[in-house]
Amino acid sequence: MAKKIFISYDYDNDKNYKNLLKAWDANGTFDFNFDDHSADISINSTDAAVIKRAISAKINNATYFLCIVGTKTHNSSWVKWEIEKAVELNKKIVAVKTSSTNTTPNALLGVGAKWAMSFTESGIVSAINDA
Repeated sequence: MAKKIFISYDYDNDKNYKNLLKAWDANGTFDFNFDDHSADISINSTDAAVIKRAISAKINNATYFLCIVGTKTHNSSWVKWEIEKAVELNKKIVAVKTSSTNTTPNALLGVGAKWAMSFTESGIVSAINDA
């Protein structure tokens, strides 16, 4: 059964990693199966409150919150807000760095996140299953 996952990532810099997760999900030979609850489509508004309500609903409908930590993710105020919302909504938090040298966003510290040891299908599946 597919796991309901909201994927948080730096849209401008890490969309290719989100697309890789979607490709793994579509490929039957991988053991990666998820029901994407992310907001990677444009929310038809420039009003931050409207956007936050839409994203909150998507996070709320997910069971897991997966944060992709790229090179600039720690500077993203949107990713920070999404992490804080996931904590508030008591979601199972999983994180994975695209490179081991990437800086962890402060909002991920001390929230009990399960970490994938590498950006691989098996590493991410293992972390989600342990969450």
